[in-house]
Amino acid sequence: MSKRTADQGDGVGPLKDRDRPDAMDVDEKPNDMGEFEDEFEDEFESDDEIIEAGVDGRPDAEREAEEAAASGMDVDNAGPGTFIVGRTKLDPGQTLSPDTTTYRMLHNLSTPWPCLSFDIVRDTLGDNRTVYPATMYTVAGTQADRNKANDNSIMVMKLSGLSKMDGDEGGESSDDDDDDEDTDPILESKSIPLTSSTNRIRTHQTPSQDPSRAPTTLTATMTESSHVYIHDISPHLAAFDTPGSIITPQQNKPLCTIRAHKAEGYGVDWSPLYPAGKLLTGDNDGVIYVTTRTDGGGFVTDTRPFQGHTGSIEEIQWSPSEASVFASASSDGTIRVWDVRSKSRSPALTMQVSNTDVNVMSWSRQTTHLLASGADDGEWAVWDLRQWKPSGTSAPGKPTPIASFNYHKEQITSIEWHPTDDSIVAVAAGDNTVTLWDLAVELDDEESKDTAGVQDVPPQLLFVHYQNLAKELHWHPQIPGALVATGDEFSVFRTISV
Repeated sequence: MSKRTADQGDGVGPLKDRDRPDAMDVDEKPNDMGEFEDEFEDEFESDDEIIEAGVDGRPDAEREAEEAAASGMDVDNAGPGTFIVGRTKLDPGQTLSPDTTTYRMLHNLSTPWPCLSFDIVRDTLGDNRTVYPATMYTVAGTQADRNKANDNSIMVMKLSGLSKMDGDEGGESSDDDDDDEDTDPILESKSIPLTSSTNRIRTHQTPSQDPSRAPTTLTATMTESSHVYIHDISPHLAAFDTPGSIITPQQNKPLCTIRAHKAEGYGVDWSPLYPAGKLLTGDNDGVIYVTTRTDGGGFVTDTRPFQGHTGSIEEIQWSPSEASVFASASSDGTIRVWDVRSKSRSPALTMQVSNTDVNVMSWSRQTTHLLASGADDGEWAVWDLRQWKPSGTSAPGKPTPIASFNYHKEQITSIEWHPTDDSIVAVAAGDNTVTLWDLAVELDDEESKDTAGVQDVPPQLLFVHYQNLAKELHWHPQIPGALVATGDEFSVFRTISV
């Protein structure tokens, strides 16, 4: 949740689907790291490799007094005058600051250039981690000014010292709790040079045949130049925990450059069921290619494209349960389901799910017949693929979603199912918000009366997080409830509600 506080600042409009934000104020040549931001305190320690900073440097009494004076979004007792983040207009001179009592963890960080696409890298620190301070690894692609294209890079990042909020009890404890109050968040970064902005980046890990060794971590980066670069970032990840490691120019070179596309694109996904590496890429011409890693370690792109969309490919995802099946979402308003074994290279299913661009989608990992989609008109929906029937040569059908929400009034920019709970969905939108939803919530008549005063706020809405220029989000697969979102900066947070 967020609350209003009086503070001078200029508002920034929402980021449309392929628009790029203004550049941040950076030096001529950015260094290899970002910085954790403290909106209340500008002091931080830094050197050439590591930046440390607190999240909330104010005295507890000052912060608590402000929280007591400012109202959050209390939907239980809300009336017609309720302030709704992303919907209600701020008064002149007001900006939003987080209500820290609603977060279990909250950290913000900035990078030399905006990173509008990123992915979380699975690590060897264990699953279901609840110990603080937390550590995580991510990879992101930058969007430098067009006249500074050579400043672009892939940023491989290690985030450590991610402490929980002061006063959070949360039912979790660890031997490290006593040390948690003294830790500062640390961001370390390794850069891989690029000569073009990143539209989308995704990671894939190939298990090592030696159980004692870490997996090989690959990235696929689809760039504004239309080229797709595949890198091995395993040396960069290992360097964080190996003092004195030096990344060589050879290790920064791509393993493969895919030049099949004639237009830039945004559709990129690695198959979760093909350990060696099988990659989908889709472009603004509506063309989709499959690239497969060979036994010898090289990559081969099948030059026979999958075609059928009449608009740009906005999102591609492999099925989490069927190795030959994938889905694509397009600006033509359809989602199409394909089988790579098809000789015709045409879709098996075509469904018109929106009258506007379908920007994003997410396939549930727990209930694999469920697919969520988000559109340019701000509506997001959940579909049961078992209800979709082959349309043959007839016009695309328009199925009925099993759930749909038009709470957001700007385009949906990212959507993702919770990795272990198929009732929880996270959504990012152009109204500068990240929202969390619980599809299992159902209200009886009495509860409906209690919430009648909050107009257009569905009972399934769990939480609203303010994220300026919200663009992409991902759940951390190994830290329950932890989310990372990006826009004009990164947010790493966990709420007390999930």
